[in-house]
Amino acid sequence: MVSDHKISTGNILFVSIQNMLNGEHIFKSLIFKKGHMNKNNLSLITGILIYFISTILLLSSNLYAGSSDTKVALVPGGPHPYFAAWEQAGLDAVKDFGLGKADYRVPAEWDLSQQNELIESLVGKGYNAVLVFPGDSVGTNKILGELEDAGIPTGALAGCVEQPTKTRFCFGTDTGHSAYLGTKELIKALGGEGKIAHFTGFLVDPNTTLRIKAVEQAVAEAGGGVEIIQVIADIDAYEPADEKINAFMAAQGSEVDGIVTTAWVPAVVSAQALTNLGDKRIKMVGIDHDKVVLKAIKDGFVHGTMLQNPYGQGYIGSYVMDKIRTGCSFKSDAPWKSTAQTDQFIDSGTVFVDITTVDTYVMAMRGISIEILSTFDDTYLNCPN
Repeated sequence: MVSDHKISTGNILFVSIQNMLNGEHIFKSLIFKKGHMNKNNLSLITGILIYFISTILLLSSNLYAGSSDTKVALVPGGPHPYFAAWEQAGLDAVKDFGLGKADYRVPAEWDLSQQNELIESLVGKGYNAVLVFPGDSVGTNKILGELEDAGIPTGALAGCVEQPTKTRFCFGTDTGHSAYLGTKELIKALGGEGKIAHFTGFLVDPNTTLRIKAVEQAVAEAGGGVEIIQVIADIDAYEPADEKINAFMAAQGSEVDGIVTTAWVPAVVSAQALTNLGDKRIKMVGIDHDKVVLKAIKDGFVHGTMLQNPYGQGYIGSYVMDKIRTGCSFKSDAPWKSTAQTDQFIDSGTVFVDITTVDTYVMAMRGISIEILSTFDDTYLNCPN
């Protein structure tokens, strides 16, 4: 799963040549469907073109030569399959950018004190830059502030800490916007009317509140034709997700027309439930790239999924930490985006994938990551000559 998102410069040339050789077939299948232009894939095509062009630029330059003593710790708030891509991202960042280390370490449980203890332990072992998914959007600020005061730069990945904060940036999915777009895709698949259920993640995760509000907003804009009949939260772990989703399907499956899931595990469990039932009547839009979800799209049991970019977050985030440690700072006029939590947000990208694009999504996500990386210095950083 992690290797699907690997974009290290060591393998980009091989992939580019292979993709270029297959390019005619790919573009014909994406652009045309039964002889007509498929406008839904224009954004994916743009991503692929950016991928090719940016790859050539990166390979023809020597932007990332050299080595440094930067040692990055990538620490999520707790165990979750979403963050697994950070491990390979860190390894590739070391290789591609000359970092001393970039290691992925996970607390045993979703507990702020455990995350803090792990961070303190890693700093004690010589790690001098820290990237976190905040175990608590407010509580994590304390340790990040202490690290910054000690000269150790910090950043937030995949989820932001609440301002005021001393952490340098937040790099992740615009989760509210992604949930909003995914719900819009579901409403479109339903023809603008029907009853839907929303299955989502832990309420301790600040992204969950944003996603709930975004789904509600998309439904409110549907003109009264769509109704949310159930919201089930705190199920981004397999046992509660399996229990509650299957119980819902048994009790209310005949009443629901669509399902939107905005967390990894509920997406997997829902896709598997629909597959097991053999039910293609219910339309579902999920999130992320678990193989169960992707197979269900190919088999016609899931309409589509909103992809995030965890690999790009860890890879580019590690690069940025090294740039900061070697003297760069963020520009005063950097084009930050604002969210409900921070006004120092950088969007790592999201892509909607359905049956027409499920076989080519990796290339699109690579294109987004490489585009962000290739312009990052000029866009965001002031660096010494």
